[in-house]
This record gives sequence, C-alpha cells and structure tokens, in this order.
Amino acid sequence: MKFCRFNKDRIGVVQGELIHDVTSLFDRQLSWPTAAGDAIIAQLAAVHASGIDLAKMPVVPLADVRLESPVANPNKIIGAPVNYHAHIAEANADAEINSGRTYTTLEAYGLFLKANSSLIGPADDISLAFADRRTDHEVELVVVIGKTARHVSRDDAFGYIAGYTVGLDMTVRGAEVPSYRKSPDGYCVLGPWLVTPDEIKNPDKLGLSLTVNGETRQSANTDLLILGVARLIEYASAIYTLYPGDIIMTGTPAGVGPVEAGDLIDATVEQVGSLRIRVIPARPTVQGASA
Repeated sequence: MKFCRFNKDRIGVVQGELIHDVTSLFDRQLSWPTAAGDAIIAQLAAVHASGIDLAKMPVVPLADVRLESPVANPNKIIGAPVNYHAHIAEANADAEINSGRTYTTLEAYGLFLKANSSLIGPADDISLAFADRRTDHEVELVVVIGKTARHVSRDDAFGYIAGYTVGLDMTVRGAEVPSYRKSPDGYCVLGPWLVTPDEIKNPDKLGLSLTVNGETRQSANTDLLILGVARLIEYASAIYTLYPGDIIMTGTPAGVGPVEAGDLIDATVEQVGSLRIRVIPARPTVQGASA
C-alpha cells in the first residue's frame, strides 16, 4: 500500500488518482511522556495487516490535497554519505564538494545526522539557506524504520522496515561538518508517500533519477549502492537505537549539482513514486544576525 499524510495530518491510502482517508484507524491520542519515534508509523504495520476495507473510507481526489512528508515526527534523520562509487569520484574531483577532503568509503567516513527541523514535504518549497553559497540537489531512496531496532543483523534487517519513500538530501557546499550544511530548514524533502515493503521486491534494484527544469542531472540504480539497504540498517543500528519513523537516507548517486531560486526539481524512485518541488530565494537575514 501507499500511505500518505495530507491536509494537516490526515492519513490516507493512495490508489490511482484517489486518496482513501484512513485516519480513523489510527490512535492519535497522545500521552506524556510520549514514546520515542513517530506514533503513526509505529501503528502502520498493524493497521496494514488488519485488512483495510477501503470501500468504507471517505475518498478525496489526489489532485485536491496538500501532500506532506509521509513521516511527521522522526526521532532522527540518518544520512549515508558517499555510498555510490561514482559519487565518490565526482566528489573527489570537485573542490567545492570535497573542501580539501579525500573521500574513500562510507565506512571510513561514517554516517551523519540531519536536523529533524529540516524535514518538509512535496507541497512545500525549498528555501535556499544562503543567497551567496552553493546548494546542491541529491536524490535518494529513503528507508523508514517501522519498529525499534538495535544491533540488527543484515539478515533480519528487512523485518524492521515500515516502507520506502523518495528523498532529497539538499546540501550546502563548504568546509563545515555535514550535519550543519545539510540541516537548514527545508533541506530534507520526503514524499510523495510511503510504500510498504510488500510492494517493493528488492530495494537494492530500483532506478532513481532527478531533473532540474526538465534537464536530467542524476540517473542511476540502487544496485550500485556500496552498502545496500540491509547493511545500512545493520550499520546504523550498531550505534543508534532506531525507532519507528526514523529515516535512513541511503545515499545519492553521481550527478549532484547546484540549484538556484526558481528551479523546479523532479525526483523519482522506481516503484516508489515521484515528487516535484520548487526552489525559492533565501530568506532575508535579520539585521544584526550572522550565519
């Protein structure tokens, strides 16, 4: 199934050009302190397994809704840098990307975290963080964790996945640590929905692509990932406790490049979906403040 979040936290199942509103099937009452993770994602597998009678659910046209990030409240957003050999090569060849570093392997470089406040959906806009610095697009397959995981082996990893979505890991180029340059507001785009694992036979064999204003910039396949989906979950869960709704951005292929205000980005992952989002100018800096 394709689960989406729309119109200020409604929950839907997408079928063709329609959304079936299944919000009533989820417990949205909060208690304090809340459990770690996203409460809706934590319920997703049980609701899916219960057998949803979509014919009894209210319907709204997909074209009439505002699609939001399919995950509302991740405990953390995990990034996997340099996870395609061709991207390592282009990063090492471009001084604006490497800022004097030499990239070798993902395991030598490690994972990074993006701020949760960077998360937006496809109905939003990407506001450039700086008017005078380069921001690059990076399309990625995104894995969303479905249940608490710690020290998970790659053989068991697929049992911890809630679903897959399309992601943009927007990045400011510069010498600062990745968690700073990849965490401005709006620099983590997810959408258009979450596809449950039963619909994806092999996440390590999916085409992914990105265009800017109709021009193809990135085109590759997840079979080129250095660390595949299961290995990434094993690797991440060895150091972090993963909670429902946690996001693992699996890495971007070659072809990353700068975007400017007014650009229109289209990002696609095979069997998952496509999102379209516009880049808008940097917000004015408050007088007396410095970046």
